[in-house]
Amino acid sequence: MSTQVGSPALNIGIFALFVVVTLLIVYRVSRASNTASDYYAAGSSFTGPQNGIAISGDYLSAASFLGIAGAIAVNGYDGFLYSIGFLVAWLTALLLVAELLRNVGRFTMGDVLSFRMRQRPIRAAAAVSTLLVSFFYLLAQMAGAGGLISLLLGVKNTPGTPFDGQSLVIAVVGILMVIYVLYGGMRGTTWVQIIKAALLVVGAAVITVWVLGLYGFNLSSLLGAAVENTGKPLLDAGNQYGKTLTTQLDFLSLALALVLGTAGLPHILMRFYTVPTAKEARRSVQWAIWIIGIFYLFTLVIGYGAAALLPRGTLTSANVNDAAPLLAFQVGGTLLLGIIAAIAFATILAVVAGLTITAAASFAHDIYANVIKDGNPEPGMEVKVARRTALVVGIVAIVGGILANGQNIAFLVALAFAVAASANLPTLLYSLFWRRFNTTGALFSIYGGLAICILLIIFSPVVSGGPTSIFGESVDFAFFPLQNPGLVSIPLSFLLGVIGTMIGSREPVNEVKFAEMEVRSMTGAGASREAVDH
Repeated sequence: MSTQVGSPALNIGIFALFVVVTLLIVYRVSRASNTASDYYAAGSSFTGPQNGIAISGDYLSAASFLGIAGAIAVNGYDGFLYSIGFLVAWLTALLLVAELLRNVGRFTMGDVLSFRMRQRPIRAAAAVSTLLVSFFYLLAQMAGAGGLISLLLGVKNTPGTPFDGQSLVIAVVGILMVIYVLYGGMRGTTWVQIIKAALLVVGAAVITVWVLGLYGFNLSSLLGAAVENTGKPLLDAGNQYGKTLTTQLDFLSLALALVLGTAGLPHILMRFYTVPTAKEARRSVQWAIWIIGIFYLFTLVIGYGAAALLPRGTLTSANVNDAAPLLAFQVGGTLLLGIIAAIAFATILAVVAGLTITAAASFAHDIYANVIKDGNPEPGMEVKVARRTALVVGIVAIVGGILANGQNIAFLVALAFAVAASANLPTLLYSLFWRRFNTTGALFSIYGGLAICILLIIFSPVVSGGPTSIFGESVDFAFFPLQNPGLVSIPLSFLLGVIGTMIGSREPVNEVKFAEMEVRSMTGAGASREAVDH
């Protein structure tokens, strides 16, 4: 925000209340997080509806709340396309991943990929992919925390000063995140996400009803007022995409990454293990689709409401994330802004906690227990390693968030979705459905997808050569014209899986294991409710 609005003390007070309540809940459930099954998957004790609410809490990040509302306010119809992409992605997860993953796996994506292949190389590759996706997603959230503090609490970032007020708040968010994960495990993290999801949906609903009430609950009147107030054709397509062939391809690439990336996000995949059966996993996704869909309808009203009610010129591409909090202050004053501020903080806290436990579980379960210890870790050591890993991840996230504060973080989120769509999803689908798929094919797909994504983004306009690039226009080494690599990297990753499988064709196919995996994934027969605890 260009000027301070609302009461920073009230904003902090409401957020502190959320922290106190959730910490008490984490403390109460932490006594039941001593085994690997409890720590990673909450003992598979959550119901489908509970897990669906938690999934929506894990999925609806601050970018979904602030970013999409702002995109709609500035670009209208084109901004709403983000919501459609994020929502449609769940159909992919429901139809292709949710039940099958729950039946085959135990705690992590590596469990599924290594089911019928060589354990050590596959688990190592799965862990590398998981850690990279989680890190970039986590870094984006932590860096975004600094921006939110600037918007909602009036704490400014001092250029050239690495340690200032925003850095302190990033550190506080990181410390709270580590506490949730260290002591609460997946059970504590899940309850934080459930509470956060409820707050987020209720807060968005309040603003939505309030705005619609100002226009007699007539959506057409609201849309017309938005167009009139801004002087922009916000109801037409093409404000952000469609003006040139490059922007059209850019949108197609982004849409492909969003729709396919969700089904490969490790922190989303891990949530399917917190329910007892595949049926409950399917119910989880159904609940998540409803909650996320309703929320994105709210963002439509919030975005157009900001365009209609805020003075012309208030929102620009530089402060697009201000739309929701500014609208809250415009219609509800200091109290509503304080509530929205607390919800925004809670959103970041819940998402980073989910990402941290995913990264910790992947390292402890895949790398430590199954690669280093060859599947035979000492009793209790796996959970201890997971907790230590969570501490390290928290420190890295705090340092990375401070260093990235004030930078363009859009490329980090794009990288996370693109890597998930390129490296994780093709390998998962091939493993589940292609009999001939082998270890070499999986390694080609994972490492190839990672390498292609990272290289294309490094040499794309999000890093150099553009006004919104990381290095600005003065430095230009971009040769890839698209903002998101999905249009190229996803098909290439599928192709690499085929090439790798052909190269490794001498590797014998374990027909018995594939048959077991096929039956187990489709029927659940042989899928244990609880994995072996270490």
